[in-house]
Amino acid sequence: MPATLASRVRVLWSGKSNKNDPNDALSVAIAALRAAALRTVEPADHGKVLRLLAKRNYDIGRLRDKLVSRLHAALANLSPVRIVRGLNVSDAERLLGHLEPITPVEHARGELALELLDDVRRLDVQLKEFRRRIKRALRASGTLLTELFGIGPILARELIGYSGDVRRFASRDQFASYSGVAPAGLSSGARVVHRLSRRGNRQLNHAIHMVAICQIRQTHSEGRAYFDRKVAEGKTKREAVGALKRQARNVVYRQLVLDAHRQGVREGKRKRLMACVAGPAP
Repeated sequence: MPATLASRVRVLWSGKSNKNDPNDALSVAIAALRAAALRTVEPADHGKVLRLLAKRNYDIGRLRDKLVSRLHAALANLSPVRIVRGLNVSDAERLLGHLEPITPVEHARGELALELLDDVRRLDVQLKEFRRRIKRALRASGTLLTELFGIGPILARELIGYSGDVRRFASRDQFASYSGVAPAGLSSGARVVHRLSRRGNRQLNHAIHMVAICQIRQTHSEGRAYFDRKVAEGKTKREAVGALKRQARNVVYRQLVLDAHRQGVREGKRKRLMACVAGPAP
């Protein structure tokens, strides 16, 4: 076995004898050794930064939702007044300001509610700071995704971060398969049936879905006109949303390709400029 092939096997092998990891590692190494065109390893770019920010922002958002649910439950035990589901910090502050605990249990619940409220405030500050960091990262990446209708900084962050290097997709069909937007076929005989695919990157799929939903919510947008036209043709609303989602996927892919091409041109100019400044090698 060649040295490089043996090293690849050692990297992928977990060392446990009760699994087939050595066989899998050997198969991967052979496939990589005989591949006609392999992707080169490149330094992480702005897409990786945006992906890290997206994951962190998602974790903070989930933690905030949990704390708000616990705060809602604590306030429900303290007040007989019905509390709306969309609880925010100002509503909780106003409700706690009108409460007058009497028993020791009510005092303890009030103190816990105040602590939960402080935690929610702290996470709100972190979310605002992350939004500013995301905007700075988007400006540094030079993307024009935010100029498309229905795509703001948050969706652009997810589309770029979870797509990665879009140049690795040979066509928009491969991008559709990776994002899980391509419908899965369930045809049998002459009966042609498609359903939504559950494969692919679900975060990227959700971002494309939200782009389509944002377009539908705007009455005079091209996306809403496309949605209404599909409904008028006899499609259900769910089928019309799926059709609009595929159109949004194509638009996003085209813009990502244009951004990658523009970034490659800028990088080529920078390298040529550095070569001119440095002069010929001795």
